[in-house]
Amino acid sequence: MEGGEENIERNLLQKTNEVERGGGLVAWSVISQEVRRQAYLAGPMVATNISLYLLEVMSFMMVGHLDELSLSSTAVAISLANVTGFSVINGMASALETLCGQAFGAQQYRKLGNQTYGAIFSLLLVSVGLSTIWINMGKLLILLGQDPIIAHEAGKFTTFLVPALFAYATYQPLLRFYQTQSIIMPMLMCSCLTLILHIPISWVMVYKSGLNSLGGALAIGMSYWLNVLFLGLHMKHSSVFEKTRIPISMELFKEIREFFHLAIPSSVMVCLQWWSYEVVILLAGLLPNPQLETSVLSVCLTTLATLFAIPYGLSVAVSTRVSNELGAGNPEAARVAVYSVLILAVTELLTASGAVFASRHVFGYLFSSEKEVVDYVATIAPLVSLSVIIDSSQCVLSGVARGCGWQNIGAYINLASLYLVGVPAAAILGFWLHLKARGLWIGIQLGAIVQTTMLFVVTYCTDWEKQAIKARERVFARRTSQNVLV
Repeated sequence: MEGGEENIERNLLQKTNEVERGGGLVAWSVISQEVRRQAYLAGPMVATNISLYLLEVMSFMMVGHLDELSLSSTAVAISLANVTGFSVINGMASALETLCGQAFGAQQYRKLGNQTYGAIFSLLLVSVGLSTIWINMGKLLILLGQDPIIAHEAGKFTTFLVPALFAYATYQPLLRFYQTQSIIMPMLMCSCLTLILHIPISWVMVYKSGLNSLGGALAIGMSYWLNVLFLGLHMKHSSVFEKTRIPISMELFKEIREFFHLAIPSSVMVCLQWWSYEVVILLAGLLPNPQLETSVLSVCLTTLATLFAIPYGLSVAVSTRVSNELGAGNPEAARVAVYSVLILAVTELLTASGAVFASRHVFGYLFSSEKEVVDYVATIAPLVSLSVIIDSSQCVLSGVARGCGWQNIGAYINLASLYLVGVPAAAILGFWLHLKARGLWIGIQLGAIVQTTMLFVVTYCTDWEKQAIKARERVFARRTSQNVLV
């Protein structure tokens, strides 16, 4: 074991010395090439994530035309499904950005395939537990004091949404399987085809099946499974997966422990971020005139969530590039990937932030025709514009953390910044200083500033040579130990 580690470290030091003898500073041509590479990865990922997001939106829009009860209960159900199910699965699956990305960079293709299968098996087991919460969601909402009629309808919706949870648990590892190999365009085509088919599926299930709002839940599940089917068929028959496409075997169970070791902090990292904004919405409901305050914050959060697809695409790109290069034992290339994504991020966040600020008197009309709401949104829009910069930065830096395998550090940072700083600051500004929705928004963004600063400090202080050694040890640990036993 020790001999294997010494060889890994010796090879990495040799590569680092070669880079230093070549000039030390990274040439602009190298960064420019890396910027183009990451832009190629990020662009299709933005469209892929928007397509996935629109599956829920399309069904929600169709259900909303039934009646007010269907609209309100579906809104509650989808929000709770995201908080208690989809966010957990998404967070756990992001562990594969470290494991599969580094395995691919190290050319350990069989390990990559087994990690993907192991993750699918693990997430399906987790989904069994989460589905029990969804099936009993109506009873839980009543216990929490929600309106019994809305709670009953929301509970039925989440029950019919259970098939979507299992599809999502299968889809997310497949997504990472493609992503970590930089095979992006098939994902985009599959997601777009799914979205196109989802529109008639939703229409039939909501308006023609007699299921009404429950048909919308089934439509989401059907479309998720279609996406899984399309990706699975492409993976099975495409020649690009000749090295990484392996038969399912008992070896997948050997990867489960390593998966959960990273998946749990990965899920905590993602969920803490996701849930913090839900807490702000709940706090808004306690303010005077809660209907107005909640509506305004919902508009702002929806705008921010829509724009979030762009930095998330960049975070996926840098996570892929960093994990691949660390797995390959190229610490300098991983460092270049971080420099490059920061250049892309600055360009993106300035553009998006400027667009929000310039349209501050207009974009409120996209969500409401009430002048009171639109005017209130216009007063908070400059803060939203600043939030675009903050959230984009932390999203990209979180991608670096996933590429390196720092999910445990990210979880501690999110807990400290968002829940020890952000939420308390939001409550103080919103209630004690009577700044209402504006205070809630400023408070949670103070937490986001602390979060972004801490992630930047960790990234800046990173010893990339040491990270490359750790990545190689992670990939080759089992093989080295087996050789020692032999």
